[in-house]
Amino acid sequence: MLDYKLIIFDWDGTLMDSVNKIVTSMQKTALSAQLVVPSAHEVQQIIGLSLPVAIAKLFPDISQKQCLLLTQEYKRQYAVNTTPTPLFDGATELLSALQNENKLLAIATGKGRSGLQGVLDATQTQMYFHASRTSDDAKSKPHPEMLNSLLDELNVAKEDAVMIGDTSHHLAMAQSAGIDSVGVTFGVHCCDVLKAFEPKAIVDSFSELQELLIYPSHFKMIVSGPLNNS
Repeated sequence: MLDYKLIIFDWDGTLMDSVNKIVTSMQKTALSAQLVVPSAHEVQQIIGLSLPVAIAKLFPDISQKQCLLLTQEYKRQYAVNTTPTPLFDGATELLSALQNENKLLAIATGKGRSGLQGVLDATQTQMYFHASRTSDDAKSKPHPEMLNSLLDELNVAKEDAVMIGDTSHHLAMAQSAGIDSVGVTFGVHCCDVLKAFEPKAIVDSFSELQELLIYPSHFKMIVSGPLNNS
């Protein structure tokens, strides 16, 4: 396990507990358009993708114009949805600890730029991040453009960076970019799904993630399940 210079986080389902809000907002969007309402599981599978890509996957029979209208309606539904979206327990503490270790921190998210800025302001976490990429800045995950662009901006080699995420989309993006990844199980996808993308580790809590990133020599002590190759 390497002592990474740059740690790139996904947002929804990785730093913020926003999965339920995304699910209910998408279901209300479908209902408002008189489409078949997707199950919670179906919506969870598209979390992490950019919104137009996610909607096209959930509703493959709609037209491009309908996709645009649904994108706008989803944003409206999300804005008025009162489902709480706190940061996961330990998230702020981890960001602060990494900052104290002089790590470079970045975000790669399927949110749009305004959506990301809104949650950064609401959680008062802007100060921790040196750079970010959103669906407005690069191609949707799992395309590696977000990660490659962050590496270029921050002048970090691939072997010195790691992607932290809760879904296959994030880990597949890291694979495509040729950088290491770490999966977290407290978001959308379970350990078995994440393991298929060969992350360096899979962890179940922010306390485990903090020990992994700050004390990498302890790696073998905290890997979740049988994945222990480094």
